[in-house]
Amino acid sequence: MRIWLTLLGVLTLSSCSPSGGGGPVEVAIIGTPDSLSQRGARLAPPAQHVLAATTEGLVALDEAGQVVPAIAERWIVTDDGLSYIFRLRDNGLPGGGEITATDVRQQLRDAIVRVRGTSLGLDLAVLRDIRAMTGRVIEVRLDAPMPDFLRLLAQPELGLVKNGKGGGPMTIARSNDRTGAILTALPPESRGLPARKDWEELARPVAVRALPTREAVDAFSRGDVDLVLGGSLVDFPQAEAGPLSRGTIQVDPALGLLGLVVRRETDLLADPGRREALSMAIDRAALIQSFSISGWRESSWIVPPDAFVDPRYGTDRWNGASLEDRREVAAKRIRAWSRSGREALVRVSLPDGPGSDLLLARLAEDWGQIGVGVRRARRGEGADLELRDTLARYGSPRWYLNQFHCSLGQGLCSPKADALVRLSLTERDPAVRERLLAEAHSALVQREVYIPLGAPVRWSLVRGSLRNYLANAWGLHPLFPLSQPTT
Repeated sequence: MRIWLTLLGVLTLSSCSPSGGGGPVEVAIIGTPDSLSQRGARLAPPAQHVLAATTEGLVALDEAGQVVPAIAERWIVTDDGLSYIFRLRDNGLPGGGEITATDVRQQLRDAIVRVRGTSLGLDLAVLRDIRAMTGRVIEVRLDAPMPDFLRLLAQPELGLVKNGKGGGPMTIARSNDRTGAILTALPPESRGLPARKDWEELARPVAVRALPTREAVDAFSRGDVDLVLGGSLVDFPQAEAGPLSRGTIQVDPALGLLGLVVRRETDLLADPGRREALSMAIDRAALIQSFSISGWRESSWIVPPDAFVDPRYGTDRWNGASLEDRREVAAKRIRAWSRSGREALVRVSLPDGPGSDLLLARLAEDWGQIGVGVRRARRGEGADLELRDTLARYGSPRWYLNQFHCSLGQGLCSPKADALVRLSLTERDPAVRERLLAEAHSALVQREVYIPLGAPVRWSLVRGSLRNYLANAWGLHPLFPLSQPTT
């Protein structure tokens, strides 16, 4: 069965719920069972969702992906964009006692230390100082303005904990079989809001489990779960709601990276021109047609042009050249290298999944047109190219550029690009800052460190009766709103 979707579209059927509108909201997040309780600086989607529900930071994201108050009840931003001043809510951490500005300062400093060595740590490099101004007022100062700074602070990894308890709107308990968790929404008065007498009757627990894709889809089709989260292009062919599921398939209008990182600068891929040849040969529109997804944004750039306030290049990297013309140029470069009898072959590392199989077949067809063979890298075998499928945490060009920082050691990089990004961190003139980031992007493109395909794909299965779920660009769907009454 072929599924045709727009990125904001759905296949809507009649609605029902495994709990009939009462009892827990049943949620399955695609992942391994142990990913639900994962800790550390690099979290899988199940752990991100649970952490966001139980351990809030100064601010949080709502179901639409918008920044909302959390530990901080309100804030102001100075006119120069360099200072964020937060007023903490009076009731502190639910069940965890009082939290002061001094506590928050230390918590944020600790969080910054925890994420060092990750792309999130690089994102936070713009932060200059954290000051406790009074008992309930904290100031965060930046080296340069960052319009997306609040969204960055809302990341689950920056949640605050005191005495082992988080400041999130939900508490967690392990399910009876220990493979999932039950999240219970705290009453409004615990979150600094007016009390509601009928709270216990209206608020619903949220039962969460991490399941492999096939098991999650089957559970949804049987009516055992209300919501499946965390689907990607790798498993999209399994995203079939089924005629009896009474649900919908929704695809987020996601931002981020979907493409191939160059892992090794050897043999065929030793030359940037030949690396570009592989990118030139890809028919990106036909690639996504294999998945029957409409509305997907293809890209031949690392940073989408519209990520810049003043776009500095067109949507097409090759100035509108036809696919045939691009392939002709690409084939000449490959033939010039192959004349000495060397085999034009690339090994591609892809996660297991039917979507990966479709992607590999599509790449093999495209690269076969220019004389390049493709083989899937076996487990433990060094790959030439590796799939990168990452959701953006915020929309600035700096997020995209930080994904290829040399310190991460995840493939080819550009020290020149890193230096330009570093200069942008202290540049207060927005026009100059954008120019530096554009130059950094150009340096990465010239190095051909990455073969872009387009935006990442994130899909969910959503029961028709479910409320407070919204597709959004960040692919993180808060669990707390699912528990909330709609009246």
